Amino acid sequence: MSNPKLFDLSGRVALVTGGSKGLGKAMARGFAQAGADVIISSRHGDELEKALPEILESTDARGLTVTVDLSKRGEAERLARTALEKMGRVDILVNNAGTNVPCPIDQIKDEDWDRVIELNLSACMVLTRALVPQMKERRWGRVIHISSVLGLGSKEARNVYSATKHAVIGLAQASALDLGPFGITVNCIAPGPFLTDLPMNLLSDADKQKFAERTALGRWGKPHELAGPALLLASDAGSYITGAVLLVDGGVMARTL
Repeated sequence: MSNPKLFDLSGRVALVTGGSKGLGKAMARGFAQAGADVIISSRHGDELEKALPEILESTDARGLTVTVDLSKRGEAERLARTALEKMGRVDILVNNAGTNVPCPIDQIKDEDWDRVIELNLSACMVLTRALVPQMKERRWGRVIHISSVLGLGSKEARNVYSATKHAVIGLAQASALDLGPFGITVNCIAPGPFLTDLPMNLLSDADKQKFAERTALGRWGKPHELAGPALLLASDAGSYITGAVLLVDGGVMARTL
């Protein structure tokens, strides 16, 4: 017998960082359609204000935008405070914001290393640290870190990015053990090639074609195709999944040669 309430997020509040476009926007839209109120953050206030009505369209969900630069430690703390003050609670945290500065290992600049580490990894820790206490009080919560196939393997010049995406997997596994007794699950999603601004702006046309050819499906993923996996981990449907990495890559990692 099917149970439609398994994926029902009515009464929940979800915070999605990097939620103004791409994968973050798609996941926030999926949560709103499932009944959750949503908070989205980004560095760009104009993009947030444009995205929120599209996320909430044809739903009864409430929404909030918060403009923050998560590469700055205090900004992550401010986001957590604002979310709790304005919405009263956060049940689902999706650490999606991230960046990539491709560079060979012997050419990495300290400032690039520090900024990518802070945004891709440290902000995940800060937001989780700030928001889990109120989840523990209710004995229910979901934390989802967005890793990458480049957190399971890598390619040339992805030193800093791969290091952070490997690290959030370790963070999720340890946090899952810390928080499991309180009914809080912590997982990672590892997307493969998705049609978002970050890879589209960084990759050459030849690289884009190579990525498509490495998938089993022969194409790049579309952002809305990540909404379902995120909803699984965010809802009661995924209540027994924790400390896991959900690979959503179109079959890239199935290929060895």
